Amino acid sequence: MSPRSQRLQITTAAPDPALLDLPWHIPLEDWPAANLAALPRGISRHIVRFARLSGRVIAVKEIGEEVAYREYELLRSLSRIDVPSVEPVGVITGRTDPDGEPLEAVLITEHLQFSLPYRALFSQSLQPDTATRLIDALAVLLVRLHLIGFYWGDVSLSNTLFRRDAETFAAYLVDAETGDLHNSLTDGQRSYDLEIARVNIIGELMDLQAGEFLDEDTDSVAIGGMLVERYSELWAALTDAESFGRGESWRVQKRIERLNDLGFDVGELDITTDVGGTTVRIQPKVVDAGHHSRRLMRLTGLDVQENQARRLLNDLDAFRAATDRQNEDEPFVAHDWLTGVFEPAVRAVPRDLRGKLEPAQVFHELLDHRWFLSQQQGRDVPMQEAVKTYVKHILPHRPDEQAILGISAADLREDTDMIPVVQAD
Repeated sequence: MSPRSQRLQITTAAPDPALLDLPWHIPLEDWPAANLAALPRGISRHIVRFARLSGRVIAVKEIGEEVAYREYELLRSLSRIDVPSVEPVGVITGRTDPDGEPLEAVLITEHLQFSLPYRALFSQSLQPDTATRLIDALAVLLVRLHLIGFYWGDVSLSNTLFRRDAETFAAYLVDAETGDLHNSLTDGQRSYDLEIARVNIIGELMDLQAGEFLDEDTDSVAIGGMLVERYSELWAALTDAESFGRGESWRVQKRIERLNDLGFDVGELDITTDVGGTTVRIQPKVVDAGHHSRRLMRLTGLDVQENQARRLLNDLDAFRAATDRQNEDEPFVAHDWLTGVFEPAVRAVPRDLRGKLEPAQVFHELLDHRWFLSQQQGRDVPMQEAVKTYVKHILPHRPDEQAILGISAADLREDTDMIPVVQAD
């Protein structure tokens, strides 16, 4: 080991000797292309690079030592309680250049596969309502964070990564340096976080308009306000108390079902009655996101996004009805659906196209494609036939979202050449 590498201090929960092989003696901005992976670049106040490490891709961010350790511990806490966020890998301090000059510490996180920053999404040909779908995803993420007592402090599209989730998106926190974890948040803390989000989003969308990535007629202010509206609706649905007569106990189950439909499980309910016992009041005390994804995981072992899980479960239910197996144990039917329907469909995708989309997203699009063909041809098109036409005519034209070169901040403001593509492992 060289004297230079001996000065490094590496804090990590999962030690990887390959970390020592990266050029920590070079400022991150000047890292050679041979070490970099071509992935979408969002806007950051710090220098961020993607690098290859032991067959995976990591994100490396230069940041002050104290802030790096603090963000590392926050991300570890969020990971332990299963909040959608990037996975922390470690912190490296003690960096110096060949002349012995100190270099900033770095925070290392795992790259979230198939995720895209919002600017890369707008560089593709997407539906006109992309902005509102991203806002919906961010509202869900912010509610989930606030429910567990996390104050973000810098909510924005730039500090979020998005993955496709059936016809919607799922949002992941990617920057937690301004965050703080509490037992619970006050209404004032939540409102302030929400106002920061509204202002930041308006600015980001106006920036997209200036760069001609978003229609100039789009009302950025209204979209920023939409986040507040969607957040408030979801927060109320998850936390508001509800009162009803003693003879309407069925409304307890109705409330639980409504929360399940929103994708949340109810861990605990607070149920009280008035002095006379004529009125019942219920309020969810513990709610946990991921109702459909957990059910699919229990039945099939598939770990997918919430709306993807909802779609796959619907297809499982259709399979159960079509094979007249409603009276059989669901796990046995789910196994047959997995091995006889889902797996053959996703395995039919050629190897060179598997980086386009996640398997669950491919299957979701296959279901849409099969429905379209059936409507067009007036018959029930078999899945095998739908797979062939989808793989031939649709999937090859989709952007490669496992390793796609995105756009930088400079690309939105001036005509610059894209940086050279270095394919990721």
